[in-house]
Amino acid sequence: MKINIGEFLTRRSKVTPTREGLVCEDVRRTYKELNDRANRLANAMTSLGIGHGDRVSILAFNEPEYYDMYFGLGKIGATLVPINYRLAGPEIKYILSDCASKALVFGPEYTQVVDSIRRDIPAKDFIVISEDSPEWAGSYAVMIGDAFDREPQIVGGGDDTLTILYTSGTTGRPKGAELTHAYYYWNSVNLMSTLGLDVGNTNLIALPLFHIGALAAPPYIVHSGGKAVLLRTLDPKRFLELIAEEKVAGFGSVPQLLDFLKLVPDFAKYDWSSVRTILVYAAPVPVTLIKEYEAAGIEVRQLYGLTECKRVSYLEPELVDSKPTSVGKAIPGTETFLLDAEGKPVSAGEHGILYVRGPHVMLGYWNQPERSAHMLKPGRLPHERVLCTHDWFYTDDEGFLYFVGRSDDIIKTRGEKVSPVEVENVLHAIDGVVEAAVIGWPDELLGEKICAFVTLAADCTLSNKHLRKLCLSQLENFMAPQEVIILTELPKTATGKISKKLLKEHYASL
Repeated sequence: MKINIGEFLTRRSKVTPTREGLVCEDVRRTYKELNDRANRLANAMTSLGIGHGDRVSILAFNEPEYYDMYFGLGKIGATLVPINYRLAGPEIKYILSDCASKALVFGPEYTQVVDSIRRDIPAKDFIVISEDSPEWAGSYAVMIGDAFDREPQIVGGGDDTLTILYTSGTTGRPKGAELTHAYYYWNSVNLMSTLGLDVGNTNLIALPLFHIGALAAPPYIVHSGGKAVLLRTLDPKRFLELIAEEKVAGFGSVPQLLDFLKLVPDFAKYDWSSVRTILVYAAPVPVTLIKEYEAAGIEVRQLYGLTECKRVSYLEPELVDSKPTSVGKAIPGTETFLLDAEGKPVSAGEHGILYVRGPHVMLGYWNQPERSAHMLKPGRLPHERVLCTHDWFYTDDEGFLYFVGRSDDIIKTRGEKVSPVEVENVLHAIDGVVEAAVIGWPDELLGEKICAFVTLAADCTLSNKHLRKLCLSQLENFMAPQEVIILTELPKTATGKISKKLLKEHYASL
């Protein structure tokens, strides 16, 4: 039997129909209400001629309508394509054209940008999340209201593509990772196996739903029968209020979000007593940040993962003190191994590229067979794939993984390879440093020179020369940055992750 993520909601609504499944501002919906709306969406899309394998896009904040589309499209075998709402019109047009989306659902905030590109994209149907709509678009509220709530025939599942997530495109055009029903199912199962009873039943989704850090949450929450609290846009103060109001037990985060939360006035006064699990991913977590939350009685748990394979490794919380810079070991249902640049296994302590084997690996990149082949190899079983992450790691004698850096980020200087993460950890440990990021820059003499960017606390008076001197006191000479640049803010991606691509552009302009 094929696993269909849309059917997760059907079954959950029969088991716990009156249990609250979603909260978003003044919207509160039970599982029966969620399933009825997903059915209405599925039937409405079918009436528009959308079926198995067709793509439907959404350009919106974290709206409750995401749930309708996620599970409703899943039921009829169609594919959801979330669009990064921070992209400009030409980038949005490229994605919609690349995936040949048949319909576009969008928030009223994006009416103008959609109007500017709608004649140049394949989509024939435009639906605004509002009761009012421009003359060229339909109303989502009217569409849902007019549709039947009967269960549609379940179509597809397994290795059919459920979502296409376009990466930020650090080199060239963004690429669309095809994530299947099986991908989301196994990620859900793996997370349950990893966390056991430590999850709680109320989870806050604050990262944008066009990012896998957020989009992987709804199937897991529905699968386990929990409640999702959806934050429409990232508001740190409202985030902290919701934790207390909804008795939030856990949430996913990136390190920068935890930094933002600490800057909220009277941060220490907010009630975190309900929180049992914070899962942090997308970037290495500075040890100092883990310690700061630990001192406040809040447990931060590190994971390593990526869009192409959501969860790979996990560090048990009791090991944070003894292995603070490790990302742990492979989660259940996942196999990892390290190979050198020639494809040979490496020993403990040696740097190698991480490979991941399991059923929760992406299907490939949409319309990019060569790039897909560069990343994927067949597994030992028909449903398995092996993913080459192109990220460098090493293991200790006990098999714990340590992130060294992404292939493009590793700095080659004076004949040595330097991990930006090691330098960043030293900078983060300096009192007064709020954020730090390290890049390599071409240099005729060194090969690459090491450039560090930092932001400082308001009362910090450290100079760039003093910061460099502190680095030299704790690092080998070849690892210390040749330049330290102090900025008021480091550039971020849409999910709050520091963008080294933008830092390189900034350095080039100096």
